[in-house]
Amino acid sequence: MPAMNEFWSYPLLSLLIAFPLGGAILCGFGRHSAKLCRWLALLTSSTVLALACSLCGLPARAGWLLREDFAWIETLGIRFTLGLDGVSLLMVLLTALLMAVAVLVSWQAVREKAAFYFSLLLILEAGLMGVFLALDMFLFYVFWETMLIPAVILILIWGAEGSLRAVFKFVLFTIGGSLLMLLSIIALYVLHAEQTGSFSFALDALRQTRLSGSMGLWIYLGFLLAFGVKIPLVPLHAWLPDTYCKAPTAITLLLAGVLAKTGLYGLYRFAFQLCPEAAAKSMPWLAVAALVSVFYAAWIAFAQSDIKRLLAYSSVSHLGLIAFGLSVSSRTALEGSFLQMFSHGITLGALFALTAMIEQRSGDTQMENLGGLWGRAPLWSFFFLVAALSALGLPGLNNFIGEILILAGAFKSHPWLGAVAVPSILLAAVYMLRLVRGVLWGKSPAGLVWTDANRRELVILVPFLVLMVWVGCFPQVFLDPLRDVAGLPFFEGVAALKGGLLP
Repeated sequence: MPAMNEFWSYPLLSLLIAFPLGGAILCGFGRHSAKLCRWLALLTSSTVLALACSLCGLPARAGWLLREDFAWIETLGIRFTLGLDGVSLLMVLLTALLMAVAVLVSWQAVREKAAFYFSLLLILEAGLMGVFLALDMFLFYVFWETMLIPAVILILIWGAEGSLRAVFKFVLFTIGGSLLMLLSIIALYVLHAEQTGSFSFALDALRQTRLSGSMGLWIYLGFLLAFGVKIPLVPLHAWLPDTYCKAPTAITLLLAGVLAKTGLYGLYRFAFQLCPEAAAKSMPWLAVAALVSVFYAAWIAFAQSDIKRLLAYSSVSHLGLIAFGLSVSSRTALEGSFLQMFSHGITLGALFALTAMIEQRSGDTQMENLGGLWGRAPLWSFFFLVAALSALGLPGLNNFIGEILILAGAFKSHPWLGAVAVPSILLAAVYMLRLVRGVLWGKSPAGLVWTDANRRELVILVPFLVLMVWVGCFPQVFLDPLRDVAGLPFFEGVAALKGGLLP
């Protein structure tokens, strides 16, 4: 008998995946006009967003809030198992919100092959939902590839001139990482069968697999490289700047806002918990690598004149700080990292949505070709200013809370690492204030025609503003679901092993 959750009579987690796939089929295989495809995609993404918001009413409990388990390929030990805890709840909400925004951002920008475009967007949403919900490693890998394939096609067809080179880099890095992860999954599957006599891809079962020193290290490295590419950590970030710049801005929004979080999520949910001894030994090195990413990317961001490239390197820097929070083996830093994964997605989503509006008006994202927008479009400029201030960690806005928790946790477990990490906040302020000055103030170029935010754009921007203020002023609402997430005892076990950073 399939296992259903005890609070709801419907398989809500499965519906989060089924609705986007159904919408993709309607868009892709029906002979619909571009206008109808836009509305179908918006209706589908809005339905998924409403369904995701309904999950916020689940009763609080430790571990999994919901679980669904159905038989699939039983002879190989493969099951369709999904689970939702506080971390995946935030990621599901973020995915649903940013996908609805991506549809609206693409509303006027995509006119050719609209049916195929919106169909791929919805397949991408289904893959992302599956990544954040899957508790069977085979199922997780299927969704991991499902999310990557439409992203590649979207960049290749609708990307800017020269997108082929960016796609080649993206595919080279991501496919290489995916193959390493697949090898690690198969190795765990075989070892588990040898030790127990039963074949299973279930996360709960594979956690019990005993790994020898060298074998555990190689398996862990496979996961670490796959997830490190997606975060991305330096030097695994080489694919990111060109991909972000050449991709349609709606896709860049999803790449920075959600896809990068799959690497951080996988690091916590799978790599650390399946290979605890290797993970514990790697944490000091991972913390250092994360800090290198933070400072290197921040320095490069300061030198950029293109808004999309600046935001791309800004994303690498902020994601490095989140990875740092995961690696310092502190529960406070861990909660800060989870919250910052959500907050960073909101902030970067807003900034890339605003960048898309710049592109639609001027066809350019070079700061020297902009300027003086505060006087020309005060309403749009207000949203841009708030998003930029959120990105630099202004108190009262969303990014501040996560960053402070990460740094406080680092100081608690290892003060010298916390001290090294603090200047990253100052660097973020430097390049974000430079961005604000270049776009909103200064001399406006001759011939620049600019209109203020319209109603469709306000529908996009107002929810971002509400969330940035809500998380910044009332963070406890978002922190409460993160107190007793599933897998926390395994993470704390990793921290307690010799080689972790806890004293």
